[in-house]
Amino acid sequence: MDLTLLIIIIVLALIFDYINGFHDAANSIATIVATKVLTPFQAVLWAAMFNFAAYFISKFWIGEFKIGNTIAKSVDEHFITLEVILAGLVAAIIWNLATWKLGIPSSSSHTLLGGFMGAALAHAGALSDMVDGKEIDVINYAKVVPTFLFIFCAPLVGMIMAYFITVLILNVCRKANPNRAEKWFKKLQLVSSALFSLGHGGNDAQKVMGIIGAAVICYKLDMGDAAFVAADSSERFKLFVNDGFWWWVPLASFVVIGLGTLSGGWKIVKTMGSKITKVTPLEGVAAETAGAATLYLTEHLGIPVSTTHTITGSIIGVGITKRISAVRWGVTINLLWAWILTIPVSAVIAGIFYYILKIFI
Repeated sequence: MDLTLLIIIIVLALIFDYINGFHDAANSIATIVATKVLTPFQAVLWAAMFNFAAYFISKFWIGEFKIGNTIAKSVDEHFITLEVILAGLVAAIIWNLATWKLGIPSSSSHTLLGGFMGAALAHAGALSDMVDGKEIDVINYAKVVPTFLFIFCAPLVGMIMAYFITVLILNVCRKANPNRAEKWFKKLQLVSSALFSLGHGGNDAQKVMGIIGAAVICYKLDMGDAAFVAADSSERFKLFVNDGFWWWVPLASFVVIGLGTLSGGWKIVKTMGSKITKVTPLEGVAAETAGAATLYLTEHLGIPVSTTHTITGSIIGVGITKRISAVRWGVTINLLWAWILTIPVSAVIAGIFYYILKIFI
């Protein structure tokens, strides 16, 4: 039964990865489509290619998968079961599909985290429990609190960086021929979009890898695998990544998110590319560059952030350089509510599904 559950979790995790790809395709292609630098199909093909290329950067350049490790460690291992992971995944898929249907660019990162935590809390029946005579928190707050804070910090950092990058570009290019400058910025958007897609792949594919890793670790411990039982809890994710049998999981996570991106998410592209503020090629370069820089910073710190939140903040930043009223704040406030509700709603859905699951398993 445990092996069957593990296989179901891996399949669902990769399905979530695919949904994440087309749900978040708008993040890296919205501005490049809005400015008509590429057609929608060309844009998703471009983004998908760099989403996959991020695997090689994480594997061979950075040399580790910090964000995957953070996701896997967001819940204390004493409260992780295969049923908990399954319930969290189902909740994340439901919320992602619901927000995609409504055209709301919510965070795949936070719905996954919320689902995972909600199911674990339902399993424990409280915020903490006694394990071997010690009271242990269900949630690993050292991992979760920075992620929660970056719901607000990531778009803010993206917004501030985009504002200053736009102002800098405008000052440097103030004497340039407008038509010639626009042609150059359209070419530069290819570069900035690629950079953002690399950040998106490196950030989001690892989250699914982290969930699969948590499931494999749980399965190995249940089976009494000597290597995993003997290893320190902080080292088990690295043991999973370096396990000869599971080598394909990181690669599959990056491949599937690339395929999902290739499918596109046109409702969200419309929201991101035109409803927040009208974007020019120059502003597209500034927004994507700021978003990419924010993603690289948080990936270095091992903090799973929302690429959706990051690029939305960056687009707002370039809009503010024109005037405050250039940003459609009504749309932005609706997005903010979706961001705030994602973790608690996903947690509730996961908790309910966990209780239903326990009736049948």
